[in-house]
Amino acid sequence: MAPRELAHVLRQLPQPHHSELLVGAATGDDAAVWKLDDDRALVSTADFITPIVDDARIWGRIAAANAVSDVYAMGGTPLFALNLVGWNTDDLPIELLGDVLLGGSEIAQEAGFAVVGGHTVADPEPKYGMAVTGVVAPQRVLTNAGLRVGQQLILTKPLGVGIVTTAIKADRSPAEATSAALAAMQQLNARAAQVAVASGATGCTDVTGFGLLGHAGRMAVESGVRLQIDFDELPLLPHTRELAVDGMAPGGTRRNLAGNAHLLDAAGRDEIDQLIVADAQTSGGLLFAVDPAASDDALSDLRSDGHGAARIGKVTAGEPIIVLR
Repeated sequence: MAPRELAHVLRQLPQPHHSELLVGAATGDDAAVWKLDDDRALVSTADFITPIVDDARIWGRIAAANAVSDVYAMGGTPLFALNLVGWNTDDLPIELLGDVLLGGSEIAQEAGFAVVGGHTVADPEPKYGMAVTGVVAPQRVLTNAGLRVGQQLILTKPLGVGIVTTAIKADRSPAEATSAALAAMQQLNARAAQVAVASGATGCTDVTGFGLLGHAGRMAVESGVRLQIDFDELPLLPHTRELAVDGMAPGGTRRNLAGNAHLLDAAGRDEIDQLIVADAQTSGGLLFAVDPAASDDALSDLRSDGHGAARIGKVTAGEPIIVLR
């Protein structure tokens, strides 16, 4: 479902009004934030995915990294999680589920949070993810609505996951692209969140299913700003463009582009470039904005820690859209 369609559905629901609710569903943020006191607020999110690789343990690792990413996107630290599982016991051995959960447990250990239970339902299509609870300082919450004119945009992981994983399923992905995509999806956004907060970021999101176009577009709308993105500066997984040319863009990527056309000024960029900007990511990087004086140090910190980060554009005044250059 495209962001525009989801927003239409959510607008029909009653909106909660509580003084303790710092971030709810209204702005399409990555997680809810509930204030406990002046120093602490809870961050709560849930996410699950269908298999995108054949290796069950790696799928578990990717799904867990994807789920906890929403806590990091709010500037928070995860505390504990509950597993969410859909499983077809008629067709899939229960031992395979053990491998999936092992992968999730490995990511939890790496991130320093506890997996304390969960829930499983019968499902013809397997699914796995987590409901994650974290903590954040109320005055340091990062949201979709926090972008400021004059800031620079930093993206912490390369794009192209949707295109490459589609090629993997079709047995058409070069080994270099496959290896890079699997590594990127399993990389935690913990350090990226630390760098964002330390650099004075005021707005942040993680780039996942709605692609850079959908997530950045929502930030532009909620912040009331225009985003200028330099396409040639975007970090991409190896072979992303040639695979897109070969027709490997998934259906979700095409729906992202069609559903967010009103937010994009492509400035003459061809359809392939537009599909890359709209590519549906799984466990993608963080997109955050900092003052120009802080961007060099932020990039240096991220790259020295193994992130394929790049400065991809800037925040300007104007109609809330994304302009490609």
